This record gives sequence, structure tokens and C-alpha cells, in this order.
Amino acid sequence: MRANFIFSEVWIGLRRNLTMTIAVIVTVAVGMALLGVGLMINSQVTSMTGYWTDKVELSVYLCKKDSAFESCKDKGAISQEQKNALQATIKEMPEVESVEFEDAAKALENFKISENNRTLAAIVKVEDMPESFRVKLRDPDKASAIIESIEGQAGVSNIINERDLLENYFGFMNRLQYMALGVAILMVGAATLLIGNTVRLSAYNRRRETGIMRLVGASNVYIQLPFVLEGVIAGLIGGVFAAVLLITTKVLLFEGIQSYMAVPLGWDTVAGVITLTMAVGVIICILASFITLRRYLRV
Repeated sequence: MRANFIFSEVWIGLRRNLTMTIAVIVTVAVGMALLGVGLMINSQVTSMTGYWTDKVELSVYLCKKDSAFESCKDKGAISQEQKNALQATIKEMPEVESVEFEDAAKALENFKISENNRTLAAIVKVEDMPESFRVKLRDPDKASAIIESIEGQAGVSNIINERDLLENYFGFMNRLQYMALGVAILMVGAATLLIGNTVRLSAYNRRRETGIMRLVGASNVYIQLPFVLEGVIAGLIGGVFAAVLLITTKVLLFEGIQSYMAVPLGWDTVAGVITLTMAVGVIICILASFITLRRYLRV
């Protein structure tokens, strides 16, 4: 009997405030979708950062004959003894995990694989390519200390930290992530205010029914429950729409750029984000309904 009464009250509230309920559903859907996109971008950036951090190397280029680098002028090409000494010095550093020597032929091969300009790749010759040591670090954050130790060594022309080449890319991705999360937080705040306003309006329209319920001794929870359930239903429906938007975003956006990503965004991550956003949407609706009722209903 009580359950039937509560559900009838919920149905009455949804019909009386249909426009506001639709507004709540749309706001929750957009807010949770934006929050989900922000979380998906965050997961993608985190995965790619971890992937590339593990593969970041220092490229220690060696002097060759007639090299234009200041450190190589008037010194000629590096000798075999200097190569051996430099390699041994690098290997002895505790921050270094491995050292691999790359000769000019291997450097040309790698260049042709990575270079999209076929004309340029065709005219480059072996003697144009520098020799180098590929140094893999145990902790890429300590690259600066390694560079300072190697710079100035005999036969070293210049050193390139591959992590520096990725900073602009990850900086853009991080800014995009913060923008998405910022907009999502604003939408979540708007959804909270709208839900609270809807509950207050619904409570005002049914003040006579709630007054009678108080007179007959109904508990505060029993009076509040229909209003809270209205918010939960709106939150669930909005969460479903947000899930559809997130799946669409995965298919149309993230699937389209997977060829540029070393680590694809998995469906398990999307499922986790959908679950989280739906839970957040429902919790926001419950809290907004409960707090609004405590403030505007004298129960």
C-alpha cells in the first residue's frame, strides 16, 4: 500500500513538472557526457604518457668529419677508442638501463622508415647520417643529470632528449583534458541547481498533500522519498543518454584517431567511465533533492 502511494506520488510529480524534469534529464545527460569525455581523454593521455615514458631515450650523437657542431670543430671524427670509452662511461651510470650503438647505415634505415617525404628519403646517403648511442633510462625524469654528465665528453656532438619532443603534444592534450573537465564541472553544478529547483517546485505544488501527510504522522523519510525518487529517475534517464553520447564519441572520435595513438582507448575503459558517470548523476540527484527538501520543506 505504501509503495503504491509513493510511486503514485512520483508519477504525479513527474507529470506536473514535465518541462522541468526534461530540463533536468538534458542537463544531467550533457553534464555527465562532458564529464565522461574528460575522463576518457584523461585515461587516453595517461596511457600514452606511460607508454612513451617507458620508451623515451637519449640520443647521443657523435662527431663525424667536417661536423658543423661547435663541440666537434677542429677535432675530426670520433675514434673507435673514444667510442668505446664513451660507451663504457654511459653504461656505468646507475640511471642508465641500456646503451645501444646506432651506426650510419642503421640510422639511414630508421630515417627512411620514419620519413614521409619520399624525395628527401631518396637523396639522403649513408655518409649524411650521424652515428649515435641510444640511451634508455631507468627514470626519464633524471635525464637532465645524465645529459650534464655526457655533454663535453670527447666525440659528442649533441644530445637530444626525446621526451622534450613530446612535451608540446602532451601539453595540448592536458589542456584539452582540463577544459573538458572544467566544462563538465560547470554543467554538473548547473544540473545540481536545476534539480534542486525542480524538487522545490514539485514540493510547493504538492504542499497540501505533504501537509496532510504530516498531520497523519508520516515520517520525514516517507514524505521526502517520492521527491528523491523523481530526482533518481531523472538522473538515471540522463545517465542513459550520457552513455549513448559517450559510446558515440568513442566510435566517431576516439576510433577515428586511433591510428595516431600508440595505445588505443579500450571499451573496458569506456564501460568504467559510463558506470562512474551514471553513479555520479544519480548521487547528484539524490543529494540535490534531499538538501533542497530539508531547506524548503518543514518536515
